[in-house]
Amino acid sequence: MLSARKILLGLLAASLLFAQKAARTAPTAADWAAMAKLPDFNGVWEAGLGGGGGGRAAAAPAAGRGAPAPAGRGGGRGGGRGAGPALTPEYAAKAQATQSNQRPEDNETANCLPPGVPAIMTQPYPMEFLLTPGQMTIVIEAYTQVRHIYTDGRPLPADPDPLFNGTSVGHWEGGTLVAETVGLAQVPRGLTFPYSDKLRIVERFTLTDPDTMSIETTIIDPEALTMPYSMGTRTLKRHRNWTIAEYICEENNRNFVDAEGKAGIKLVNPLASPK
Repeated sequence: MLSARKILLGLLAASLLFAQKAARTAPTAADWAAMAKLPDFNGVWEAGLGGGGGGRAAAAPAAGRGAPAPAGRGGGRGGGRGAGPALTPEYAAKAQATQSNQRPEDNETANCLPPGVPAIMTQPYPMEFLLTPGQMTIVIEAYTQVRHIYTDGRPLPADPDPLFNGTSVGHWEGGTLVAETVGLAQVPRGLTFPYSDKLRIVERFTLTDPDTMSIETTIIDPEALTMPYSMGTRTLKRHRNWTIAEYICEENNRNFVDAEGKAGIKLVNPLASPK
């Protein structure tokens, strides 16, 4: 029978071996130099158009930080215009059953659970993109979420853990970053139909001009959909003097109720850098 000391040493050795295998190689000077050849995605972006930053009243966000996208943006096939998702018979039946049994109190995001991808990418709050060797990091102000899109050549995991935001692996097609996300848990993620554990989300990030980014999102699910479902293209504008604000849902620090009892959200960032 193994002693407790031998078991402990064995576990320690196994953990060190795993850590060595999982460790990423530090980027070299050549890796950093290669970044200059990639599109400049760095900075804070949001869907709303117009100026903004600090100093705006929380009750009047429409003209500045957090302004909603103009009508027609973010639509496209399956995004509010045109044909909806083509569901398989099994999942069409599930969708019908879900609609008949759904109750308003079932919305888990009202209890501070963040929406998963792709819905977290459509929130009316800014996002900061950080492009470094081997990955794109997206710091999402809403719900203080962070996404990592790995571009270091790794494959998609064969057996991914189910997560809110999944596991994202990307590659470059010219000036477009194509990200594929798998391992998506069954959580609210802004889809209007039920999905399986085979769900895969493909996003294409492209700069259409120095301060405009388009994100085209396609949903693929061989069990739930008979064909890929396009959510259309979302347009973001870069604000080079903005910073990401703190969002603590449990503190309710980004919501308010007006004099008429109507709930609203504070989109303004009081800590943002001035113009």
